[in-house]
Amino acid sequence: MGRRVIRKTKEEMTTVEVEVGGKKITLETGRLARQANGSVLVRCGDTMVLVTATGRTSGREGQDFLPLTVDVEERHYAAGKIPGGFIKRESRPSDKATLAARQIDRPIRPLFPKGYMNEVHVVATVLSVDLENNYDTLATLGASAVWASARSRSSAPSGRCVWGASRTNS
Repeated sequence: MGRRVIRKTKEEMTTVEVEVGGKKITLETGRLARQANGSVLVRCGDTMVLVTATGRTSGREGQDFLPLTVDVEERHYAAGKIPGGFIKRESRPSDKATLAARQIDRPIRPLFPKGYMNEVHVVATVLSVDLENNYDTLATLGASAVWASARSRSSAPSGRCVWGASRTNS
């Protein structure tokens, strides 16, 4: 891990910069999505992901499960593409967005205390993509930071590991 820099600017805005693998990752909270229970803007290169979390203060009567919803919102404008032709709007989530949402949900779900039945919604919105840094990894990092910064009962961090193999014909 590299050097960690924490800056507080304005009233409640906090910026944390960390260098990992030679790349600078910036986490910023307190500037965007102030009405959410927690929000973090994660940057690496030109890739930016806004992760927000909201929740109810009480559970619904007769509910016997944790209603945790995780959405990853990809936008075509993030890559500089404007939908045209027959399809004018954004369509359903891609397979990558669905898998990223599942990879955020699985480590967060066990962190809730037993018997916690309040509705929780985590949304990761991809604002820009530089095609060099994966937005799904930044979304997972942002969800962990939101979970730690939001006023929640448990603030244990979560993480993700990406493993890849390369085959060469020699």
